[in-house]
Amino acid sequence: MNLSNLVFHGKKVLFIGAHPDDIELGCGAFISNIISKADVHCITLSDNQKNPLLTNLVDEHHQSMSILGVPRDNITLGEFETRRFKHDRQEILEFLIALRKKIEPQMVFVHTKSDLHQDHQVVTQESLRGFRGLSVFGFDVIRSSHGFFPTFLVEITESDIQKKVDALSAYTTYCDKYYFDPELTKAILIRNGALAERPYAEGFDIIRMIGEFSV
Repeated sequence: MNLSNLVFHGKKVLFIGAHPDDIELGCGAFISNIISKADVHCITLSDNQKNPLLTNLVDEHHQSMSILGVPRDNITLGEFETRRFKHDRQEILEFLIALRKKIEPQMVFVHTKSDLHQDHQVVTQESLRGFRGLSVFGFDVIRSSHGFFPTFLVEITESDIQKKVDALSAYTTYCDKYYFDPELTKAILIRNGALAERPYAEGFDIIRMIGEFSV
């Protein structure tokens, strides 16, 4: 059977997560796949440094992103307080609008609307406001998802899977968490591949897609 892929592109692709590790958990293999083809920017709104048990997360986040190939200058860590995003909604919106003007992305990846975490929900809601007119896709962080089903499947390679696994291994703070298990990571990417009838795929849902048809 002859299968063909939808070809899409963006000169600047923006990933937005609430906390360190969110982007890598949801998009790590995809980032690995496009890092040589696009200008990738990663924004994390909370550095979690108000929690004394998570003081190593900033260094671990930079190590993880380095493994994926994201330049340090393209990584932004905000200082919004975890679990209080709803109280800071307006400030988060203004933060995102300022980053939009600075980065000028062509497409945006945020938490899926199926995510139950209160901070994740705010990130998605304010991103839809702050990035009007742009395509927005939702990624899954399995520990807080509820009813997520990928409707946008991006083919990746075995090498991309290993990069994602290696990037997540940089988070020694979370080494005992089930959702950092390499076997679970691989299983999700294999399952998404099966949905796409490809060996492996990273899965997203379509929150807002804007495009044009060209012959």
